[in-house]
Amino acid sequence: MTSGPGDAVLVDAGLLSPVRAGTPVEAAVCDTAWLQAMLDAEAALARAQARLGVVPQSAARAVTEAARAELLDLRALAVASRETANPVVGLVRALTGVVARDDPSAAEYVHRGSTSQDILDTGAMLVAARALRLVRADLGRSAAALAALAGEHRDTPMAGRTLALQAVPTTFGLKAAGWRKLLLDADRRLERVLAEGLPVSLGGAAGTLSGYLEYARADGFFDTEPDDAGPGDGGPGGAGRDAGRYADALVRAFAEETGLAPSALPWHALRTPLADLAAALAFTAGALGKIATDVQTLTRTEVGEVAEPAVEGRGSSSAMPHKRNPVLATLIRSVALQVPVMAAGLTQCLIAEDERSAGAWHAEWQLLRECLRLTGGAAHTAVELTAGLVVRPERMRDNLGLLGGLLVSERLSAVLAPVVGRAVARQVTSEAAARAVESGLPLYKVLAADPRLAGTVDETELAGLCDPADYTGAAAALVDRALRP
Repeated sequence: MTSGPGDAVLVDAGLLSPVRAGTPVEAAVCDTAWLQAMLDAEAALARAQARLGVVPQSAARAVTEAARAELLDLRALAVASRETANPVVGLVRALTGVVARDDPSAAEYVHRGSTSQDILDTGAMLVAARALRLVRADLGRSAAALAALAGEHRDTPMAGRTLALQAVPTTFGLKAAGWRKLLLDADRRLERVLAEGLPVSLGGAAGTLSGYLEYARADGFFDTEPDDAGPGDGGPGGAGRDAGRYADALVRAFAEETGLAPSALPWHALRTPLADLAAALAFTAGALGKIATDVQTLTRTEVGEVAEPAVEGRGSSSAMPHKRNPVLATLIRSVALQVPVMAAGLTQCLIAEDERSAGAWHAEWQLLRECLRLTGGAAHTAVELTAGLVVRPERMRDNLGLLGGLLVSERLSAVLAPVVGRAVARQVTSEAAARAVESGLPLYKVLAADPRLAGTVDETELAGLCDPADYTGAAAALVDRALRP
C-alpha cells in the first residue's frame, strides 16, 4: 500500500478514543480491515460463481490471489470514493487492474453481475463477525473473573444502596454475580447475531439479482430456447423456477464461501441485520457500563470499598499528585454513554427509501465501525478491571456501621410486629431511627430504652437484630444459583 505526503497526520490513532487505542478490535475494524473484508467478499463471490459453473475456476483463483489489501492504495481509494459516494467502485477498478496484470482473461470476472452494496454490506458483515468474536472472547474472560469474585465474596456483607443512599445489606458476591449475569446476557445476544444475524448481501442493482442471472444466462447456464421458456421457466426476461433455483444456489454458495449466513431476501433497503447488530452492541456497552459505574461509586474516597488494579503511573492527575483515578471504569463508562446513541442512528437507518437509500445506507458505515470498536475496546478493558479488582471487605464492614444499625429497620419492623402489633412496631422503629440519627446512639440502645418494648425483647437480642452483617437475606443462595453450571 502506498501513501502520499502528509497522510500520516490523517491516521485515526485513537487520540480522542483511548478506550479502544491499542486493543485487538482496533485492527479488526480499521480501514485496512474494511478494505480486506470487501476484497474477501469479491473473492468469495467469484468462488461461489465458479462453484456453479458460471465463472472459470482459474478466474476465481486469480481474483482470490489478487484480493489483498496491501496491493491497493487505500488512501487513493478513499479519496476516489468522494466521486462515487462509496468505496466499492474504485475498489473494483483497482482489483480488476491487479487481476489483469497476472491473468488478463480473468479480469472480466471481477464483480461479475454484482453491485456496490452487495460488496460493502457483505464486507461490513465480515468485519462485524471478526470483531464480535473478539468481544465475546473478552466477555467470557470477564465473566470468569466475576464468577471467581462472586464465589470468594459470597458471604462478604456490604451496604446495598438505592437512590444513592444505604438501604439494606447485601453481599459483594451477589453484586459480582449480577455483573456477571449482565455479561452473560450480552454474550448470548452477540452469539445469536453471530449465528444467524450476519448475512451475505446479494441483490444486484435493485434487489432482483438480475445482473447475476443475466451473466449466468449469457454463459449458457439456463436453457433460453423460446419454445422451452414458458411463463414459469427461466426464459429471457423471466424470473422463473430455474432463475429462482440459481439465485438460491448462488446465495448459499456465497454464504458458505464467506462463513456468513444466507439471506432469504436481498436486504439493501431491509436493514434488519444492522438494527439487530446495533441493539446487541448497545446492550453489551450498557452491561459493561453498569459494572464501570458501580466501580466508580465504590472507589469514591468516602466509600473506598473497591479499587482498580494498581499499575505504575496509571490514573495519575496532572494537578493532584495524591490521586489515582479509576481510569479503567472511566474508559468503559464513556463507551456506555456513546454506543447506544450511535446504535440509535443505525436503527434509524431502517427508514431507507426505495430499493437503495441515498444517504441512510451511507450513514451506517462510520456508526457501525464506532459501535464495534468502542464496544470491543470496553470489553477488552473490562478484562483487566474485573481480573484485577481489589475488594476491601473491612471497608465494607465499616460502612455498614455508619448508620448505627439503621440498615436493618426493615428487619426490626418485621420481628417486632408479632410482639407489639404491626402498627406499633412500625411507629417504634421509625421513631427510634430518628432518635438514633439525632443522638448518635446505636439503634439497638434507643430501642432498648423504649418503654413500649419493655419485657418483650432484651438489649442483647436487639443488638443481634441490628447487626447488618446478619441481614443479607438470600444473597448467598442467589450467588450459588447464579454460579450453578
